[in-house]
Amino acid sequence: MSALKESDANSFARSIVVVPMRRRHLARVMEIERQVYQNPWSRGVFESELSQGPTRMYFIASKGREMVGYCGTLYVLDEAHVTNIAVHPEWQNMGIGTRLLCEVVWRAWKRDIRAITLEVRVSNLTAQRLYGKFGFQPVGVRKGYYQENNEDALIMWAYDIDSPEYHERILNIEAQAGISGGTGRRLRIQWR
Repeated sequence: MSALKESDANSFARSIVVVPMRRRHLARVMEIERQVYQNPWSRGVFESELSQGPTRMYFIASKGREMVGYCGTLYVLDEAHVTNIAVHPEWQNMGIGTRLLCEVVWRAWKRDIRAITLEVRVSNLTAQRLYGKFGFQPVGVRKGYYQENNEDALIMWAYDIDSPEYHERILNIEAQAGISGGTGRRLRIQWR
């Protein structure tokens, strides 16, 4: 599958379904994990993460019957940490990462989260642009974070995600990606 023409992107984005990850999904998650990451997590790590209860939330994205991506989030007090996000190489650059991050944000709002953080390879400019669209800003570097090649990780944060401005940002991202209303869960957010 190659990158979609912009004219097809909206209908494609609406066809992506995001649901909570379950153990039954792990065989396919592991296939994607091994293709995307040089130092993939083990099945045991995913099983442990899924057993952590409300402090973790993992999702898969599917197109029809095919799993095309996944992501995970760790929650600590009023902050969230994106632990991983991966899209199958054949399905990259089609808005699936955007769809997954929108899900992360909507779930964070439900939990009264005020900030989200993540790490990304300093060489992964495509991911950094995506995160920047969501308001993530670089705040530091973790030296040698990626052990397989000693690459540094850029630490990025999106602050004040509970603000009306951030809410508007996400609605605009969804509209541009053709997933406006696609989440099916508009929340009443009481702004602080």
